[in-house]
Amino acid sequence: MTTAFIPGFLLGLSLIVAIGAQNAFVLRQGLRQEYVFAVCLTCAVSDAILIGVGVAGFGLAADTLPWLEPAMRYGGALFLFVYAARSLRAALRAQHDSLAPSTRQTSGLAATLAACLAFTWLNPHVYLDTVVLLGSISSQYDGAKTAFALGAMCASFTFFFTLGYGARLLRPLFANPSAWRVLDGCVGVVMFAIGLKLVL
Repeated sequence: MTTAFIPGFLLGLSLIVAIGAQNAFVLRQGLRQEYVFAVCLTCAVSDAILIGVGVAGFGLAADTLPWLEPAMRYGGALFLFVYAARSLRAALRAQHDSLAPSTRQTSGLAATLAACLAFTWLNPHVYLDTVVLLGSISSQYDGAKTAFALGAMCASFTFFFTLGYGARLLRPLFANPSAWRVLDGCVGVVMFAIGLKLVL
C-alpha cells in the first residue's frame, strides 16, 4: 500500500502547489480568517471527488461528450475575467480594507462557498490534473489504485488546510491596507492570465 500511497501523495501535491485562482482564493480567506475551515474542506472534498472519478476510470468523459471541454474552458475563463476585474478594481481603490475587525467587510457563507466551488469546478485544468492525469497514472498501480487515490486525496487535504490556516502567519503584514492592494493586484493579474490562457 505504501508503494502506491506515497507516489500518489507526492504527485497530487506537485499538481496542486502551483499558484492558481483557487489557491489565491484560499489564501485570501485564510488571511481574513473568514470561513477558513469550510473553504478548505470544500476544496479538499472537491479534489477528492475528482480524484476518485479519475481513478475509477471515468477519464474518458471528455471524449464521450465533445462539447464538455470547450463549455468548461470558456465558462471558466469568463468567471476568471470577472473575478480578475473585481480584484484589480479593489487594488486601485484609494481606500482599502485592512484586517481590523471593525473595517473589514465579511461575505456570507453561501456567497463564499459559491465562489469557492466556482474556482474549483469551473477550472478545466483541475479536470486535466485530477481526472485525466491522476486517473491515467493510477493504472500503473494495478491492485493498489485505492492507495494511490488516497495518497493524492491526502495531499489535497494537507495542502489546503496548511494554506488556509498557515496564512494567519502573514496577518501582521496584511494589517496594512496597502498590502491588500498589492495582493488584490497580484490575484487579479494571475486570474486574468489564467483566463487568457484558457481562451488562447
